[in-house]
Amino acid sequence: MESGPAVFAGTAFALFGAALLLWTGARVLHRAPVAHGVSPVASGILATVFGVLFLVLGVWCLTHV
Repeated sequence: MESGPAVFAGTAFALFGAALLLWTGARVLHRAPVAHGVSPVASGILATVFGVLFLVLGVWCLTHV
């Protein structure tokens, strides 16, 4: 019963992290801005860091089920 929320949270974090990394990679590959009005390098690095963070958090939640 306690593993239900952990599975949901882990799946949500992992999917969001993977989608953020995929989207950021596609924007950088096409040399398009990741976010408007900020430095392209800083926003790309920040989005990548948060994508990896959410993906790792999701995997950690799923391994502790």
